[in-house]
Amino acid sequence: MSRLKARFAALKAENKTALVPFVTAGDPHPSVTVNLMHDMVEAGASVLELGIPFSDPMAEGPVIQLACERALKHNVSLTDVLGMVKEFRTKDADTPIVLMGYTNPVEVMGYEKFSSAAADAGVDGLILVDLPPEEGADLIVQLKDCKIDMIFLLAPTSTDERMKLICDQASGFVYYVSLKGVTGAANLDVDSVVEKVSQIRTHTSLPVGVGFGIRDATSAAQVAGVADAVVVGSAIVSRIAENAEDPQKISQQVCELLSSMREAMDK
Repeated sequence: MSRLKARFAALKAENKTALVPFVTAGDPHPSVTVNLMHDMVEAGASVLELGIPFSDPMAEGPVIQLACERALKHNVSLTDVLGMVKEFRTKDADTPIVLMGYTNPVEVMGYEKFSSAAADAGVDGLILVDLPPEEGADLIVQLKDCKIDMIFLLAPTSTDERMKLICDQASGFVYYVSLKGVTGAANLDVDSVVEKVSQIRTHTSLPVGVGFGIRDATSAAQVAGVADAVVVGSAIVSRIAENAEDPQKISQQVCELLSSMREAMDK
């Protein structure tokens, strides 16, 4: 059983929702990332989502765009990101890791080489924001051979037909983007999320994760009531930016947020 499948099964048995924090690999410095990953697990993270720095992250708002810029100042590459995963795995063999990014770096490395290297490093899933299922067949085959899940996004504008198409191709879990817009927007409509998640569930038995717009313990708890996973990105990355010169304070601030979310979600 894959790490993702095992983790979701264990959480379901405990009647809990996965907490999935996102950080950009190498932000604010490559030396910070692996320690922060371990600290987030200690604070209650169920799955880790690690962003691959990219020069044109079109789905991101200013907060995560700037995180990519900070990482790219240190020339953090896809190879470096895989190295961080591999280092993390020397101490943690169980926490699932999903990489999130854009197609270009993966395509440059080559689908077969990337899939093999990612599996060797200990990657469990991949989200490529700009790769729709119609164009992902070649990569999906390589990932499947290496037992890595390809995770696709669904949006508030996704039609029922589109949901079915994506759910048929997805594995690991399905990621529902809870609002129209980029990461970091604040207009979360929980009633709309309830409706859309229910609709998605008619097309798949996979877990459904919800991200974009989740900023605090209250919004995390609201979404946890309907989703199998709550994904938190910009709220975490903002705290990293505010404390970029102090890695210890980064960890403290991020972990306080995650602990408060975990506590609220479990109530």
